[in-house]
Order: sequence, then C-alpha cells, then structure tokens
Amino acid sequence: MNPTHVRLTIPDNVDPTSVMGPTDALLRRIERAFDAMITVRGNVISLTGPADVVNMVTTVFSRLISMVETGQVPTEADVDLVIEQVTHGAGELPPSSDDILLTYRGRALRPKTAGQRRYIEAIRRNTITFGIGPAGTGKTYLAMAMAVAALKRREVARIVLVRPVIEAGESLGYLPGTLQEKLDPYIRPLYDALFDMTDMERGNALIEQGIIEIAPLAFMRGRTMNNAFVILDEAQNTTPDQMKMFLTRLGFSSKFVVTGDVTQRDLLGTNGLDVARRVLEGLDDIAFVDLNRNDIVRHTLVARIVDAYEASEKGEERK
Repeated sequence: MNPTHVRLTIPDNVDPTSVMGPTDALLRRIERAFDAMITVRGNVISLTGPADVVNMVTTVFSRLISMVETGQVPTEADVDLVIEQVTHGAGELPPSSDDILLTYRGRALRPKTAGQRRYIEAIRRNTITFGIGPAGTGKTYLAMAMAVAALKRREVARIVLVRPVIEAGESLGYLPGTLQEKLDPYIRPLYDALFDMTDMERGNALIEQGIIEIAPLAFMRGRTMNNAFVILDEAQNTTPDQMKMFLTRLGFSSKFVVTGDVTQRDLLGTNGLDVARRVLEGLDDIAFVDLNRNDIVRHTLVARIVDAYEASEKGEERK
C-alpha cells in the first residue's frame, strides 16, 4: 500500500513555535505517538505514512492550531489528551471559544471533549442535570465552574455543595473538631475545585458569609433551596430515599447538578443514582448525561486504568 502524503499549512496569524512547543517538545511527543514521518519547514507541516495514521496526525495538528488561534498555549498535557482522544475515536472537540469561566489566574475554563460539551449544554438548558461517568471526566469540576459562573453573573444568590458522608472502604473513626472540621475530609474535592477557580482568600470569605455552603446530605432534610446552584457529588453513595429527599429540596430559581460514578460505590444495596435514572429519565427539564473514557481529561494513564478495570470486570462476569 502506497503511503499517504499531506501538507498542512499553519495560518499566518498562528505562531508555529506555539504549535510545536518550546524546543519542539510538542512535536517530539506527536512523533513518538504515531508511526508517520513529520517534517516541519517554516509554517508547512509535511506528513507521510499510512492513510489512517496521517489522518490522525493531521487532526492532532489541526486541533493544536485551533487552540493557538483562540489564544491558548498548548502544553504537553494538552497534546497527550488530544492524542488520546484522536486515537480512541473521541470525535470532534467542542469549539475552543465555549468558555465557562475565567479563573482568578486568568485561565479560561471550557469543555475539552464532546461529552463535556453535552454536559455543559445540559446544565445550561435544564433545571436538574445528572452527570454520570468514571473518574477524571470533569463531572464535579465543570459543575463547580458552572456554579461559580452563575454566582458571578448573579443568576443565583448562593452555591450549596452537598456530599453523602461515606468513607471510601476504611473507617476514620470519630474526627475531632467542629462540624465543619469533621466534614472537611469528605468535602475536600469540592474545595479543591473551588480554590482552583477563585483564590483561597476569596473562597473562604464566601464560605464564611454563607454564600457558598458546604452541607452533608443528611442535613438537607426539611430545607428548600431557592435561588441557589446546588451540586450533589458522589451520588452513587446515596440511598433511593436520600436521593428522593435531595431532589425534592428544589425551590424556585434554582439549578441542581448531581454527579456520580456507578463503578466506585462505597454503599451496599440499591443506590439512589440508579433508581433516579429509572424513575426520572425522560421527564422534561431533567437531563442525564453519560461521560465515558473518551471524556477523561486527567493523566492519560487514568483512561487506561479505567479500561483495564472494565475489561477485568467483564471477564469475571463471563466466568
């Protein structure tokens, strides 16, 4: 089979150095990932190799060029993510201009995969959105970004972050301190996301003022959430009764986002996330968005870990 030859021209408004990386670090990463000959002369990239490989490399460079055109500076992590998405057929990326929030460091937060784009659009369109998928798909992080953005636009008056207080397979015993200090280990992932978007001093001030509230799921009974953006994290660890209780806290001018990973449960028995899907899927103004390994935006090894566990579980089911 004859090799395929493609010439890709970098637009004049794009700096080739940003596409290739400092000392061609990004170019070298792409060369190691694909069995194709890549030659760069000025703003022209020449590709030679099997047709399917050349098509993938062309897609990788096209996405990097698009990133630079929108003002981003691609990193090695960005390149690894794009390569992972392209080689696993993740489809087209969402437009890079679809910003959710500008962090206090000036970094634009935006969906990085087609699945994340569906998730964000579902949150915008619906009052209640369920984001379901494996670790690293951005379920909690993007929900937090949407919440902070809604607060900044004064679309809501407060953010309420909710989690079931369930230990992940080990007992921590009785923790000392105030209620807030006891909850901190369980809520830490939500804090991490919050402080990545707004500086720690500002975030703590919002918490002290009650504008951002951290609440264990058990303390939601009897409340009504008006004019609030409410995130229930780790929903796979809820019981059906807890999930029903939480969803019926919905008040006026509020938005609920429920996130969960059904493969990482720490609670025995029927879980509230599965029951909610069976009962509520198809109702107006409620959306269920499934994210998968193509939406994982952590270290590329995370996607392979997820694949390995899924393969192992399927093998056990066949025995």
